[in-house]
Amino acid sequence: MVAGLRPLTARSAVLSTLLGAHPPRLPARSLVRVGELFGIAEGTIRVALSRMVAAGELTQVNGDYQLTRRLRARQARQDQSRYPSVRPWDGEWEIAVVTAARRSPTERTAFRTAMTELRLAELREGTWLRPANLSRERPALVTEQCTFLVGRPETAGLAETLWDLPGWAGRARELDAALDEAADLASSFILAAAVLRHFLADPLLPEELLPKNWPGNRLRIRYDEFDDRFRKTLATQLDIDPI
Repeated sequence: MVAGLRPLTARSAVLSTLLGAHPPRLPARSLVRVGELFGIAEGTIRVALSRMVAAGELTQVNGDYQLTRRLRARQARQDQSRYPSVRPWDGEWEIAVVTAARRSPTERTAFRTAMTELRLAELREGTWLRPANLSRERPALVTEQCTFLVGRPETAGLAETLWDLPGWAGRARELDAALDEAADLASSFILAAAVLRHFLADPLLPEELLPKNWPGNRLRIRYDEFDDRFRKTLATQLDIDPI
């Protein structure tokens, strides 16, 4: 198995399961069964469920647990990272310049998170940019704090400055190889979560700016095949329809 995979806690087991379920809602007994796959006691899972409800991460409906709106938005980003909405690139970049006069530390943190989720990279403090090849909505949190421009900066080496492309590609190849090595449901579960996190970190650059033999498309195709097998097996274990 590839190095650096995160072990699952009770919370992460529940969250990963629901993020992968469509719709993101499952009965408590199914989530308890997921915990059993990792040796997590039923009581520990149920405590995690209660804490996640209290924290506003889950709601309880007729004995089922479902993701709240904030985490459903995260699921949408996760799904979009598997099947990104890209458009032909004409060489233009979107450039965002922070124009808000005053921002609290909380607003700054939320802003940085939102810009990263939009897959913009910070060139210098207050200036963010990326190739204009993605179709996605900008949240009010972003548009209220900065002004967007379109330009054609000198791009030679710029992408490599803004993103660690060799690092992303190397990790993608490790995960690709690991898809053939997952020997059981528990290891497959952990690997699936790792691949989905890695997709979220993909800058989704146009082909013209990517190194040769970029592994992004291959990993997505390979993961689709892996995920189809994994979810059918997981559904059988949980005694539910495929999620």
